[in-house]
Amino acid sequence: MPVIDPGDSDAASVAYSRYRTKLSTHRTGLSEHRTALSTQRTDMSTQRTDMSGRRTGMSFQRTRMSADRTLMSIIRTSLSMISFGFTIYQFFRGLESSNVLASGQRAATFFGEALVWLGVGMLVVGIMYHVQFMVGLRREREAMRVGAYIHAESVFPVSLTLMVAILLLLLGLSAGAGIAFGLGPFG
Repeated sequence: MPVIDPGDSDAASVAYSRYRTKLSTHRTGLSEHRTALSTQRTDMSTQRTDMSGRRTGMSFQRTRMSADRTLMSIIRTSLSMISFGFTIYQFFRGLESSNVLASGQRAATFFGEALVWLGVGMLVVGIMYHVQFMVGLRREREAMRVGAYIHAESVFPVSLTLMVAILLLLLGLSAGAGIAFGLGPFG
């Protein structure tokens, strides 16, 4: 604050006016600085939102791969059941044809056949669940892409695991039909 002679009112008025002008200029500078900081924060927020959208997009890929791993575990279990059931069936059928077992004892062969059909059924349910889950995941991903919540630039391919599961299902069905009806190379 300026020191003014109380008797000279014109000088006091000019000094106070200059002082107020300096304060006003300083306040304007502070306001411009705050505006610049606000713009910088907005830019950083936009970058964070962009990064968050990318992370969410990647989480869809991780979820897809997790669903594939779940289907792989179903394939592994059903393949074990089908192959073990088929092995039991063939083993006891061989014992029966070589007259080691009486032909009336078919409980073990029925057990083998049941394991094959149980493995096929498990595979059918696993494939249906996987397809249903993937259709829902694709719908959700597309809705988020349309809403500009995620980028969704990466491809979302058809699952190779699903194709293998379908081929294994066909193989299991032919093994089951071969056992039940005596058809093909499995009968």
